[in-house]
Amino acid sequence: MTKRSRRTHSPALKAKVALAAIKGEKTLAELAQQFDVHPNQITTWKSQLLEGAAGVFGQEKEKTEPKEAAVDLKGLHAKIGELTLENGFFVRRAHKSGIAERKKMIDRDHDLPIARQTKALGVARSSVYYKPRPVSAEDLKLMRRIDELHLEHPFAGARMLRDLLRREGVAVGRRHVTTLMKRMGIEAIYRRPNTSKPAPGHKVYPYLLRGVKIERPNQVWATDISYIPMRRGFVYLVAVVDVFTRRVLSHRVSIAMEAEICVEALKEALAKHDKPEIFNTDQGSQFTSLDFTGVLINAKVLISMDGKGAWRDNVFVERLWRSVKYEEVYLRAYDSVSEARASIGRYLAFYNERRPHSSLDGRTPDEAYFDIKETAMAA
Repeated sequence: MTKRSRRTHSPALKAKVALAAIKGEKTLAELAQQFDVHPNQITTWKSQLLEGAAGVFGQEKEKTEPKEAAVDLKGLHAKIGELTLENGFFVRRAHKSGIAERKKMIDRDHDLPIARQTKALGVARSSVYYKPRPVSAEDLKLMRRIDELHLEHPFAGARMLRDLLRREGVAVGRRHVTTLMKRMGIEAIYRRPNTSKPAPGHKVYPYLLRGVKIERPNQVWATDISYIPMRRGFVYLVAVVDVFTRRVLSHRVSIAMEAEICVEALKEALAKHDKPEIFNTDQGSQFTSLDFTGVLINAKVLISMDGKGAWRDNVFVERLWRSVKYEEVYLRAYDSVSEARASIGRYLAFYNERRPHSSLDGRTPDEAYFDIKETAMAA
């Protein structure tokens, strides 16, 4: 069996893909199809670009006056020899790259015919015109149904979801359900021993809300990330919620499930509102990251964390996800990330300002949050 050579990608391609991801107008699935790379690579390159961006504005290069150099024929011949060696080296290196990377080197606007380019790169000419398939419509439909079943039966794992789907006439295996659940960022919620391990280098904080009566705004905030289906692909929604009033204090829609959007949402909530006494999250790597917990530590906010997959996970945010999905997401079929971002933003404004809640005696989250807050301040 021939061992497949490791694919390498040029810095230019990585930068192009990372910039497209930062722009956020296409889902990870769409970008993966467009550039023929794995979604995880896109997320990694985006993070690397953001981390290295500050270096662009570092020390300026010293300006030197151009000097006229004398023509040196011996040096020119030596340079030609070097370029010949380099050309042979890069051709050999190109042949060691994966097919996908070599296909990216094809330039249809170059004077060199495509036939010559494909021959030099060792790529079949017919393969240049092949486009990888996106996430199939069947999988997107299946992911949406899994999401609905997860809302109805959050305790259901891959096996139970498989059985529920089979009872609906959907032939699917447990492993495929598991793969889709990981892509969606969901898992069964039930009481079990705390045997999960945090991401390397991430501290896990104790759960502080056991026996605590939550009875006022800004006493406890909570946050979570949820999968949002689209017509083609999917995005993720993160929200910061005041637990007592159910008010959404901030939110972000992103093509990737990463710490950056969680930090942005947290900073926005802290900037616009009084800080909470306790901030509760699960043990997802986005929330245990130093970037996220550091913001809370600097603000002198107590950090509380549910056990990963514990029965109490999402208790404070699950009602919001149910409302968002059944009253907004499942009634739409977003065609683009920008459309999803705008439409969800409008719904959350309605949710805060106009939607009455029975748990709030018929008041809206805004009325509960601001009215109770003003009453407490006046007292």
